[in-house]
Order: sequence, then C-alpha cells, then structure tokens
Amino acid sequence: MESYSLYIDGKWRKTEDTLDVLNKYSQTVFASVSKASEQDVDDAISSASRAFRQNKLSPYERYTILHKTSQLLLDNQEDLAMIIVQEAGKPLKQARTEIERSAQTFELAAEEAKRIYGEGVPVEAAPGSENRMAFTIKVPVGVVGAISPFNFPLNLVSHKVAPALAAGNAVVLKPASNTPISAIKLAEIIEEAGLPKGLLQVVVGSGSTVGKQMMKDDRIQLYTFTGSAHTGLKLKQDTGLKRLILELGNNSPVIVDKEADLDHAAQTLAAQSFAYAGQVCISVQRIYVHESIQTQFLEKLISSIKKLNVGDPADPATDVGPMISESEAERAEQWIGEAVADGAKIAYGGKRKGALLKPTLLTNVKKDMRVVCEEIFAPVVSVLTFSHLDDCIDEVNSTNYGLQSGIFTQNIDTAFYAAKRVEVGGFMINDGSQYRVDLMPYGGLKDSGNGKEGPKYSVDEMTEERLIVMNLR
Repeated sequence: MESYSLYIDGKWRKTEDTLDVLNKYSQTVFASVSKASEQDVDDAISSASRAFRQNKLSPYERYTILHKTSQLLLDNQEDLAMIIVQEAGKPLKQARTEIERSAQTFELAAEEAKRIYGEGVPVEAAPGSENRMAFTIKVPVGVVGAISPFNFPLNLVSHKVAPALAAGNAVVLKPASNTPISAIKLAEIIEEAGLPKGLLQVVVGSGSTVGKQMMKDDRIQLYTFTGSAHTGLKLKQDTGLKRLILELGNNSPVIVDKEADLDHAAQTLAAQSFAYAGQVCISVQRIYVHESIQTQFLEKLISSIKKLNVGDPADPATDVGPMISESEAERAEQWIGEAVADGAKIAYGGKRKGALLKPTLLTNVKKDMRVVCEEIFAPVVSVLTFSHLDDCIDEVNSTNYGLQSGIFTQNIDTAFYAAKRVEVGGFMINDGSQYRVDLMPYGGLKDSGNGKEGPKYSVDEMTEERLIVMNLR
C-alpha cells in the first residue's frame, strides 16, 4: 500500500496521524496519506507567506515553470489517470480527459503569466492635475488559500493553483480528503518543474481542522473554494472582508424546445447527465420538455441511456462508475424513494449496488421534490413538461442556484429569447449545461457562488489593481 506525505516548505512531511484512501469501486484501502495537525497548517501558511516575500519570480519564470508542468502532466497521463480511477471512481476515459484538461489549464495559465498589465488613467483631464500622469499595475494578492472538491481531483486543483502561481502568489492547498493523492502528485510534478520551495503547500485533513484553521488565518489574503453552497456561505461568514472566489452548487436545468433536434438532444443529455455518475456541478439534473414532443423525446433519451456502460471505472469501456461513497449513493436512493412515494415514476434505472447507482430517469415529478429543487449530485435526472416557454423559464429560475443552463432548439429567436432571461452564469445553445472548456469564464449567480474561474479570469481575481500617479513638476 502506497503512503503519501504532506508538502510543506518544499519538503515531504510524514505525520503519525494518517487517513486511508479507498478504491471507490472495490471499497478497499489502496493508500494512506498523512493528516495535517494545526501546527502543520501553521507551518504551511508561514512558509507560503515567507516564500511570497522572498521568492519573487519574473513573469517569464512563472511561464516556464507552468509550461513545464503542463508537459509533465501529459508525460505522466496514464499513471495519473489510474490514480483518479482509484481514488475518485472516475471512469478511465474520463480520467484521461481530466489529465489532458489539467495540462491545458496549466498551459493557459502559463500564457496568462506573460500578459498581466494595467492601463493608463487620464488624470490630467481633471482641473488642477494637468501636470500629472497616472496608470495602474496588477500586483499579486499574496497567499491564496485553495480548497478543492473530490469530483475533479486534479483539474479543479489546477484551476486554483495554476492561475495563483501565474499571478505571482503563493498557495496553501487543501484537497478533498476523499481524493488527496492527485493533488500530492501534482505537487511532485510542480516541484520537478522548478517551482521554488514554499510557493506551494499541500495540507490534507478535515474541514473542521485544516479548513477551519485556514479560514481564520489573517496571512491568507484570498480564498478560492469549490464545494457546497452551505460550506461556501460559512466560508464567507468566517473570512470577513477577505476576497473569495466561490464555485458552489447547481441543479442544472436544460430546455428541450418543440423545434429541437431530438436525436442530438437525447444523445447529448444522456452523456452529460450521467458522466462521472452525475457528480459534477453542472451535470444535467432538470430537463424541461415541450409537451408536444414528450413521448418521442423520452423514447430517444431512454434509448441513449441504455447504451451507457455501467461498472468498473478501470474498464476503458465504462461510461458510469460508482459514486464517491456508498453513503452518498444511499442518500441519492433515498431521494428517489421520496419522490416515488410522492407520485414520481422511474422511467429508467433506480437500482443501487453498493456505491454503484444505475443511471436513473424520473418522470411525473413535482417542482418541490428534492430531486428537482435541490442539488442531487448523483446519476439522477428528472423530466418535466411545459407548454409555454415563459412559464418554463419561470420554473427554471425558481431555484436558488444559477451556474449553467441550456436549450435545444433550431429556432434562433427562441434560443436568444431564453438566453437573455434564464438567470445563470453560463447558457448553452444546442448543448447541455455540462459543457465547459478550461479557457472560458466559469462561475454562477445566486447560491452558485461569485467570481470566475478560467485562467485569464482567475488571474484577474487573484491580483490587485494599484494606481500610480506621478506629479511631473
């Protein structure tokens, strides 16, 4: 069994207290990881703060390190993918894609490191300031506290670490306890790429210990967090006036209009609803179908779902693997049971074996059922019908969430009508809500968070604008 250490002040630190990491398909322990104490966290933040002051890298040096990291990720793709398969239960082909995306995230961040700039400010236009000249520069915020989730254990870590380093900051990273190994392997790769010691720390442990201590430490200037709305709200309350980038929950709605290409919609939504067992913030959860095409669309959707391979994530043919834990699968099963007891019907799936929940399609649901109005974060999709688009948009917007949504239609007027009225951070036309590429701005409204990810946009969030005024006497 492999054992992994914390990464503090450029050194690998073992601790007596460890946590076991399960293979999410077999539910057996395959690795152990050192757990950070309060002293370990304090040491990590001290090191990051010191490194930020002492290890100033030029933009080109940052570019070089991040670019090399990108290359090393691809060089180690298969090994990293198998780690994700084991610790996250992600199907192998999706894990391989995550490595490719992580490499692109670092490559994008590397390029952004070379184009951080301010702008001229025409203060001389103000009466009495004719002899003055002004401009802004962008400066790093300092120490960034990064808290990442389990569902993309490498790429969502990359979306926090790479832009922070590109902007010239130091990072203290707390990966999810369920999936810490990917982050540790990334630290090994970044170290190999030449990052000076102290600019990245990796501390593993519970939110009640590691996360809580990070939240209350004044030496951290900015927090970037991906997780639940409940935890995001607590982070906002506990960090006062500190800057925050929050990527939180969603219960992604997608509209299938009467003028949609039904074959395309069914195939796309089957894939995007159940990828990584629905454990993606933008996984399709609510499908609103025009009543005139309901029967035809459901037939096509069920046919597409039946083609998905469910089982061992290490099998290259698998499309849907286990959920992150048996308890989470049991929770989702309970929500399904509640909905059925209240009148919903299982059109497909609904069966569970351990952590493996079969892709499930529900019909005859009500808007106040938890499978509809809350984030289920599981391979469960509800289909609702509508007759008038405006009423459908009202239903779509009736949730506290607003991350991403979409519509399938071949009518351009309908597409843009909906795009202007659906309350989300990202709206997809003829695509599902789960569409994302790493260079785009990514972030939501309402309880889905604030701030944007995507290297260019994160660099903006992770720098301060400083005004400089010269009196030309």
